[in-house]
Amino acid sequence: MKKKARVLFVSQEVTPYLDETPMSMISRQLPQGIQERGKEIRTFMPKYGCINERRNQLHEVIRLSGMNIIIDNSDHPLIIKVASIQSARMQVYFIDNQEYFERKYILADKKGEQFADNDERAIFFCRGVIETVKKLGWSPDIVHLHGWMTSLTALYLKKSFADNPLFADTKIVYSVYDEEFPKALHKDFAKKVMHEGIEKSDVELYKNPTFVNISKLAIDLVDGIIKGSPKINSDLEKHIKKSGKPVLEYQAGDDYITAYSEFYDTVLDEVAELVD
Repeated sequence: MKKKARVLFVSQEVTPYLDETPMSMISRQLPQGIQERGKEIRTFMPKYGCINERRNQLHEVIRLSGMNIIIDNSDHPLIIKVASIQSARMQVYFIDNQEYFERKYILADKKGEQFADNDERAIFFCRGVIETVKKLGWSPDIVHLHGWMTSLTALYLKKSFADNPLFADTKIVYSVYDEEFPKALHKDFAKKVMHEGIEKSDVELYKNPTFVNISKLAIDLVDGIIKGSPKINSDLEKHIKKSGKPVLEYQAGDDYITAYSEFYDTVLDEVAELVD
């Protein structure tokens, strides 16, 4: 009997915890739909300060919390919370840290200025997801990343954790959205992301950490790409085409979940064929 495929969803926004956007809606509906199609799922997002913990019934998972993540020689405590979406029979795990996620806004302040530490928030979130999945002992077949903030997960899985048995056969899919941010991230981003198994040459694009460069590196590392918006950056369109990797074009209809599910199978089959 074939085992259930396991899909890990990592998203920077999921409704109903945040306002409805194309990304947050997909990140809410897709895991449910994939679960209903017989796959096993886990979903992760950041625990932004604007998420009402009482109303959404979040609670801390003590056995998963308590680790420190070191970024730029500083320790940052990792707190894991969880909530259930009863109607969907699914749980959402939240990555929390007082310094990075206490504020009441998501990626920019009330004036629209992006937070100066978005680089470290992305590092913390992505590494927090991986460390939590390790603690769960849950081996995903597919990791589906939604949003630029999740893209570092690909770097860490392919370079730092490539030899970890949990992730040895994991394939990564990246959804590219029209979500450009105006200014490059912190100039030391390439230095801050360094971790065991990552070489300086691996993060050359991070020397100028614009939305386009961060997305390009994700495209270089992943096994499949989905266009999550009807129009995406033209530079990224070219980079996706040049990559030669499996691509799912933007799905406009209601039945996108079936298309995504079949795309996961394509990515898994294609890589299996390469191995054979």
